Amino acid sequence: MRFFRWIAAGLLVIAVSATIAFRLADPEQLDITPTVRSLVPGRFAHLSDGFTHYELAGPANGDVVVLAAGRSVPYYIWYPTFKVLADSGLRVLRYDYYGRGYSDRPDVAYDEDLYVRQLAELLDSLRIAGPINLAGLSFGGSVVTSFTDRFPARVKRLIYVDPYIRRRVPLPFVMRLPLVRDVAALLGERSAADGQLADFLHPTRFPDWPVRYRPQLHYRGFRRARLADAADAPNLDQQGEIDRLSKSDRPVLIVWGKQDSTVPIIASKQLLAAFPKSQFVVVDSAGHLPHWEDPRTVHPALLAFLRR
Repeated sequence: MRFFRWIAAGLLVIAVSATIAFRLADPEQLDITPTVRSLVPGRFAHLSDGFTHYELAGPANGDVVVLAAGRSVPYYIWYPTFKVLADSGLRVLRYDYYGRGYSDRPDVAYDEDLYVRQLAELLDSLRIAGPINLAGLSFGGSVVTSFTDRFPARVKRLIYVDPYIRRRVPLPFVMRLPLVRDVAALLGERSAADGQLADFLHPTRFPDWPVRYRPQLHYRGFRRARLADAADAPNLDQQGEIDRLSKSDRPVLIVWGKQDSTVPIIASKQLLAAFPKSQFVVVDSAGHLPHWEDPRTVHPALLAFLRR
């Protein structure tokens, strides 16, 4: 009996030690408070699921372009494009998804309903009622696809930049275990910022990229949001949405970095088959973020498409 007590005591010590180590190693030590929101650039809209961090620029009467970001990088991922479009006379909106950047991290399901609802409510809060030009980068391709499918009258042009379109892929059983997911996520955060450099073909040109990414890791809820998003990702197949959108005569522009290793260019076949009349711009010597690596090719193509 004493032996089993010692075993139980040992297991308890291990569990307590592991919990303490987890807490000490956890970078999420801060909350996004009103003070934080008052100090960061950009603005905030109070929506039904919490505050959304956004920036709106360009003339008030300009044609509206909304820029939807990637899976985990906040709205700064669109910086060069945001500035060029706004300076050219367009009304440009970029924003952080819930769980990223300085937007709130609500304890809700991070599914397509959330992302569509967030964008719809943000547009309503800004009184943007007319049809918009909607651009999705990487994971943003999934968001703009679902939004346009649900609100077809609100979107007049679609732009895809190295888009990720969801396919139903079963999640490995081991990754469904809460402890395994939490530990994997915590360990993954150690290299998450530096790992973002893999989106570039020429990462040495962007040495400050990891520094930009790290601040969001320190606010509670980032990991929970990412885990919730990963858990939902295998549940949606967007082929039906793509098929419905393909029946519209809405202009579509597809831009792809030729050397993209995150969403390889071979994935463009799905969109090109659905939108045979779309304009397709292949950006050579660029990875997953061609608007950063070759803005002289990407930005003129975007402006020409938006003005035609």
